[in-house]
Amino acid sequence: MKVDVTGAMWRKSTHSGPDGNCVEVAFLGNGDVAVRDTKDNGVGPVLAFSPGEWDAFLTGL
Repeated sequence: MKVDVTGAMWRKSTHSGPDGNCVEVAFLGNGDVAVRDTKDNGVGPVLAFSPGEWDAFLTGL
């Protein structure tokens, strides 16, 4: 399933370095959370998580 990230506001951690080895996160209008690799310049794959999946992921960190 393709995730619609049109108009998504992508963010990366302020702790990210300049080397481009980062991930970006966007909170989507339907409540889902999208994650992508910064190095892909917005054209690579996007992972999508439901709010519950995202909470579980953060708890596991």
